[in-house]
Formats: sequence, structure tokens, C-alpha cells
Amino acid sequence: MASNVNPTVRRRRLGQELRRLRELKGMTAEEVADKLLVSQSKISRLENGRRSISQRDVRDLCGVYEVEDHRVVESLMQMAKDSRQQGWWHAFGDIPYSVYIGLETDAASLRVYEPQVVPGLLQTHAYAEALIGGALPETATTDIEKRVQVRMRRQERINSGEAPLRLWAVLDEAALRRVVGDRQLMIEQLEHLVEMSHEPHVTVQVMPFTMGAHPGVNGQYAILEFPDAADSSVVYIEGVTSDLYLEKANDVQKYSVMYEHLRAQALNVDQTRQFISEVAKTYAREHA
Repeated sequence: MASNVNPTVRRRRLGQELRRLRELKGMTAEEVADKLLVSQSKISRLENGRRSISQRDVRDLCGVYEVEDHRVVESLMQMAKDSRQQGWWHAFGDIPYSVYIGLETDAASLRVYEPQVVPGLLQTHAYAEALIGGALPETATTDIEKRVQVRMRRQERINSGEAPLRLWAVLDEAALRRVVGDRQLMIEQLEHLVEMSHEPHVTVQVMPFTMGAHPGVNGQYAILEFPDAADSSVVYIEGVTSDLYLEKANDVQKYSVMYEHLRAQALNVDQTRQFISEVAKTYAREHA
């Protein structure tokens, strides 16, 4: 078992191992819950890594699964201990999408489709501030700034010289046309997009309106892949009050195929840079 200190990834790996032990025992989550006098939903949350797990939980589950190798039990209990550590994002308080941040922090690559706005990892500080303020009108200024700080901190993954995140972003033309803040802010944001697209590990493509219906019309999603083969890929779909994480191989495969169609139908990299620059010139003429 790899020694990754990321608590989110640790919980996922631990949950996967506990699920494997349960399945080897031939038990259902409901049967395990009955034996431990807990809810079936608790067992499910422990196995999908969405809930922190205590060493006592691990000990009890290993008892139910009759795990006799003490080294396995000790290793799982150590993972449980490590999974309760706090990631860098906890310093900013209660972040609603902290699970996603934990996954993104450890991911090797990220493929994202954004139909409405510029992806968070490619936003300027001013754009992020105006976007969050507009999307959450009842949020206090201090909370908006906290969210902006988290977003800027997340961008260290693609600005880092050591093992940067491989980012592939497909944006709908609407994300470029939507004026967030004002036109001068949009000019700076679009220039930043073009600049980032020249990074060897960043690819940006635009899906123009002229393409009509395409596989991304159902909305935003992201696919995260990890450097360790033990960590399965995840499809992330952002919601207003809750987020959706898909980890079943069949689900990931369907979204991956859909993304390949998006990349094929979108403007290529050079066409995208020219397209973004033309939109920026439009804003400049309007701003003059």
C-alpha cells in the first residue's frame, strides 16, 4: 500500500481495500451493517471514501471479515490514522468541495469541459473574484476572498515545476462571451488563457457555437486520473448543494469516450488561440 499523505486519497484507497475484503468474505454492506449495529449508509460511505474512518472502525470491520494477518490489520489502521490528517485546504475553513480539492491535489491529469465559465485552474484573480461574487450574491466579502485564495492555491498544481498537473480543457464559446466583471477584465482573462495554452502540459480548445449540438450539451464535468494504478479514475460533476463522483469503470469509460468526441469536434489548439484572441479584440474595441 503506497504511502501517500493526501488524506482524501488515503480514504479512497482504504475504502477500496475494505470493500475488497468484504467481497472476499462474500458479504453485502447490509449484512456487515447488521453485525456492527450501524447503518448500511455508513458502510457505503466508508467504502467510497466520502467519510473519515477511525482506527476502531477498521478494527471492527477486520474482525467481521476475519482478517488473521496482523500486518494487514496494522497497515489498514495506519492508513485510517493518516486519512484523518488535514490537507492544506483545511486551513481555509469549511470548503464545500474539499473532497474534490483533495482528489485534484493528487491527480496526474485532469480533463475538464466547461460550458459557462473559464475553468478554475485557468482563472485570473480578478476573474475568480468577480465570478464567485456574482454566482454567490449572498456570500460575505471575506468568504469570497477565501474562496479566491483557495482557487489561486489550487493553481500551484499547474504552475509547479515539479510534476505539474496535465490539464486538458475544452470550453464552450459561451465561456468566452460571458462578460464576468467588465470588458477590460475579460481581455486580461482571455490573454491569460492564451498564455497558459502555451505551457507544454496545458491544452485549451474552444467549442464554437457553430458546432451546434455536441456531447457536452448536458453540462460541466471533469475526469481525474491518478499516478498510482491503485487509484481508479473519477468523474466529477459539480452541483449547487452537493457534488457527484462517479468511479465505476463503466461510468468513467462513457464520460471518457464523450470527452474524446468533444476534443475531436472542438477547434484545434492553434485555431483556439486565434479564436480567443479575436474575442479579446472584440472586447478591446467595445472598451475603447
